[in-house]
Amino acid sequence: MKKLSKDLLTGLSLLLPIVLSIQLLIWVLTTVEEWLKQVWDLVLPAEWYIPGLAIVSFLALAVVTGISFRVRIIKPLWLWGHKLIDRIPVLNYLYNTIKDFFDLIGGQNFSDQKVVWVRMPDTPYRLLGVVTKQGDDERSRLGQMIGDDEVAVYLPMSYQVGGYMVVLPKDCVESANIDAGDALRLIMSAGLGQKKSRA
Repeated sequence: MKKLSKDLLTGLSLLLPIVLSIQLLIWVLTTVEEWLKQVWDLVLPAEWYIPGLAIVSFLALAVVTGISFRVRIIKPLWLWGHKLIDRIPVLNYLYNTIKDFFDLIGGQNFSDQKVVWVRMPDTPYRLLGVVTKQGDDERSRLGQMIGDDEVAVYLPMSYQVGGYMVVLPKDCVESANIDAGDALRLIMSAGLGQKKSRA
């Protein structure tokens, strides 16, 4: 019975990530398809529409948007739109929360994407975190609030979207040789089943 239970748990650990990943992908594709199909219905006769056209157009739109952000003339327009959303109550919270989450997973918008070990006082324990702001960074509000010899470090929690932001002296942290995005995924999965990091 014990061996059977172990086999069941092993099977679930193998199947559930696959099933949930596929289900999430289907949900995203279905949502995009339903959303953009309404737009195509306005410009194309119904019989001309090909299933999947909305998804292809969404990917093309994402590529064009990414390219346009590098164009000097267009980039200010995107930044202006971002500032406009920041002034709208509720919407600015939702937008920034979603944007920060994807930036977090992708390891972007960190100060030099620096991953550090935070030493716990009087113990041999260490916590893995990501430097989000330097004290000498005058471009950010948080950078202006902390000392020049301090850093703000985000300490994520495993198996949930949450964590702590701590401010501590620079000599309390030591650099970890790992990419910020890899480190965050490593922490969120509690280090289970992670492949060797890319060199």
